[in-house]
Amino acid sequence: MISLTSAMTIMIKLCPFYILVLSEGTDELRLSNGTGPCSGRVEVKHEEQWGTVCDGDWTIKDAEVVCKQLQCGFAVKALNRAPFGQGTGPTWLYRVDCRGDESALWNCSHTGWGSFTCPHYFDIGVICSGFSDLHLTGGDTACSGHLKVKKEETWATVCFSHIDFKTASVICNELECGQAVDTLRGTHSGDRHELIWQEEFHCVGNETHLADCPRNMHHTNTCSHDATVVCSGLQLMTVSCPKGRVELLHGGTWGALCDYLWDLPAANILCQQLDCGVALLIPSGQSFGEGNGSVWNATFSCQKNGSLLRDCLVRALGQDECPAGKEARVVCSGCPGGRLVNGTKCSGIVEVRHGDTWGRLCHSHWNLQAASVLCHQLNCGYAKSIQMEDSFVDGNGPIWRDAFHCKGTESCLWDCVQVTLGNPTCSAKEVATVTCSGKSGVAFYGWFFLGSHCRCHLMYFPTLLSLGLAESLRLSGGESRCGGRVEISLHGVWSRVLDDDWDIRDAHVVCRQLQCGTAEKAYYLPKSERGMGLVGLRNVQCTGNETQLMLCNTSHYHTVPTGVSEDVGVICSGESLCERYRMFLGISPAHVVLWCSRQMRLVNGTHRCAGRVELYHHGIWGTICDDNWDLSDANVVCKQLRCGHAIEAFVSAHYGEGSGQIWLDDVNCTGAESDLWTCPSRAWGQHNCQHKEDAGVLCSDFLALRLVNGNDCAGRVEVFYNGTWGSVCSNRMSLLTAATMCKHLGCGDGGIAMDFTYGRGSGPTWLDHIECIEQHSSLWQCQSDPWDPQSCNNRAEETHITCTGNQKCILMGGEHECSGRVEMWHQGSWGTICDDAWDMADANVVCRQLGCGSAVSALREAAFGEGTGPIWLEKVHCKGTELSLWDCPAKPLFGKNCDHKEDAAVNCSGSTRLSLPVVLCIILGTLLCLVLAILAGQIRRARTQQTGGFLRTGMKCLLYMVPNVQLAGEAVGMGD
Repeated sequence: MISLTSAMTIMIKLCPFYILVLSEGTDELRLSNGTGPCSGRVEVKHEEQWGTVCDGDWTIKDAEVVCKQLQCGFAVKALNRAPFGQGTGPTWLYRVDCRGDESALWNCSHTGWGSFTCPHYFDIGVICSGFSDLHLTGGDTACSGHLKVKKEETWATVCFSHIDFKTASVICNELECGQAVDTLRGTHSGDRHELIWQEEFHCVGNETHLADCPRNMHHTNTCSHDATVVCSGLQLMTVSCPKGRVELLHGGTWGALCDYLWDLPAANILCQQLDCGVALLIPSGQSFGEGNGSVWNATFSCQKNGSLLRDCLVRALGQDECPAGKEARVVCSGCPGGRLVNGTKCSGIVEVRHGDTWGRLCHSHWNLQAASVLCHQLNCGYAKSIQMEDSFVDGNGPIWRDAFHCKGTESCLWDCVQVTLGNPTCSAKEVATVTCSGKSGVAFYGWFFLGSHCRCHLMYFPTLLSLGLAESLRLSGGESRCGGRVEISLHGVWSRVLDDDWDIRDAHVVCRQLQCGTAEKAYYLPKSERGMGLVGLRNVQCTGNETQLMLCNTSHYHTVPTGVSEDVGVICSGESLCERYRMFLGISPAHVVLWCSRQMRLVNGTHRCAGRVELYHHGIWGTICDDNWDLSDANVVCKQLRCGHAIEAFVSAHYGEGSGQIWLDDVNCTGAESDLWTCPSRAWGQHNCQHKEDAGVLCSDFLALRLVNGNDCAGRVEVFYNGTWGSVCSNRMSLLTAATMCKHLGCGDGGIAMDFTYGRGSGPTWLDHIECIEQHSSLWQCQSDPWDPQSCNNRAEETHITCTGNQKCILMGGEHECSGRVEMWHQGSWGTICDDAWDMADANVVCRQLGCGSAVSALREAAFGEGTGPIWLEKVHCKGTELSLWDCPAKPLFGKNCDHKEDAAVNCSGSTRLSLPVVLCIILGTLLCLVLAILAGQIRRARTQQTGGFLRTGMKCLLYMVPNVQLAGEAVGMGD
């Protein structure tokens, strides 16, 4: 904890609007309860007492003043709502608004010392960099050497024990020096006068700047070894993911990679390094345009198990080996966001990416279906095991609590239904892992019974099918592995099969090769489901007796599709694999229940954990009759779908009538079964029901979101969980999280968190610390604390939001809601408007759009403080009659013509809030005018009787003295 003192201020209030500041005594500033001296809760000592700072619009510019005053470098984060815990004592400063160049926080604009008592859960915090610059010195190039950071005006040495390889990766990236190659123990002179950096860095590895990394204090006066970092000096770039021209940054210049000896192993490593999945092919020709003419005259020779392109051998090329126009290109699969670490290429700890941050997954939310999708995504076959292996070395960084609900047929992990909100935490020893097959074989998920014992098991049979046949062909995008779009693997790349005369004979060969029984349907995919990748086969002509598709009369392609041929699909019966498994196990069918293609789903609910129960059997979806349907049956459904326990078992087609087959009737579960089809019931397809008797369930993990005490798009936030509606706490609630809630509710993609506007709740307070990022399309994907009916400390923490809907425009930083900096929501984030050509016509449109009357002034040069984020528009040219700002001609800001010191702002007439003394003054003045008017009326009548004249003075006073005044949200005034 550190603090600084400065001249204390005495404020003389000049009624009613101004404060005069004088100097006397000393005030102090400090950061408390942080991880080091330059992070924590902002506290100010005034009148010999420590207190806090409260600000609902605390910005990075305000935080900059704190960091500068404490000599802690630059501001990394400006945090609201007690991120470092709640303080004690008075609220000394409220609504601080800094320009950024003030020498002390109290020199910024604020409402006065102790003028407002703010609840301590609104205390603000700051994370400062602690240093202002970093560099590598004493190496052969600018991209290698001893690591030093600049604190105030002195360069400090960083000890070798204070960094690791992930930290080195962040440093190399920040210095634009490519990838980290190594961290070395340097020699240290032991100079007593040399400054030693006192913090250890614990980077995840994907931070943009070293200042963004977590750290903790490690007091030391000397280093046994200083840290030496070696960077590659090389960066990679592609035009786009998943395809593009390969370019490298070397010596400060981008250049194309020569395609001589460029092959799929190297391309595959590049795709994975860029988080673009795996390499599909290397296209030829000028598919992605030409570069700037510079060519990196070398090539990579990679092994299949390499993890980064920098790990590959590099061979320099002669001038004649790389002619002009021969630039390396690649097409990647485009399944980002999943990888295996600390193991092998096809086994290890599972990591997924949120935004720019990689983290591990909790094992408790991980299952074989999701693991198999990830293996397929990584081109590693099927999931054999999800148990932790001794060879998997534990890592560090965040642990995500995402639960992926996969059918097992998805192409990418992120295609599965994802639910994160409220999931419980786990320790570093409970992370998800997977061991993929990485070779030919068949994976099967199901239950088997041996005598009286039953066990959920994954069975993996590498010897059932001819070597390579099963994994060289697959059906994707269907309801099971025995139905979907036909894809073939040629030279390690999955490719499409196109045909203009696809029939049941061709389909029979596919089903036979996959051991999926007989073909029930051969079809063409609808246009919306057709593939976009490489074509492997065209014009397949089978007799129907072949054992593999490649034995049919076909045309081989590795090209972009042409002509009218269409993607083809197959639905197989799926029965023969079950028979082969029974034969393989040598167990009588009476004791073996294996379901190769049975599935369950809930239909017509608003969430995956509520709806009409439907089963997939023999390639057809059907319903369940509600005869004897009760909570025991519903419990099995909820447990099987990983939806918690049953809240209610619905009958009489509560979720609407289904169609087609009714598969089961008279289901009679005990509740302990793990699959619905293991419960006693009538035989499949035997029933005496109609679809008006279709059964449904509501499970405890069913989630819903609503706003109450307002309207559809404004109110107090409530979520439905475990059968009960409850409130959401507002701690760490950001504009982006509020916007995600609005988007989830169909109320536009912009929202504002309000304070105590829509009443107090009475039920549980389910969630706290909800944090969403731009990639989240629904609230359920956001991180939060686990479900807890007492998440809020008190009802004042409940979340109230107002969605901006299609309006997407707000005023920030003003004295009231109708004045401030103009901000607009676009492409998932709030941004400002440049003040070029900003005038009263533009301001009038904004005021009218927000229901704030007419414009009083159009302000420029960040009159209400500088905003953050993008600047969306410049040179807005409204006529003044438009209904919204979006109707005005404007120029999107792509260049650097403006910065935030030119943010546009407005003052509108519709929200002039006057203080109580001023209102009383106006009322007294009005009453005086009324008295004068009455007196004038009496005088006029007297004079009229005598001379016939009249007097207008009283009416003039009445008209000029009584404006339309707004007080506490209600209009007070007089009519015309």
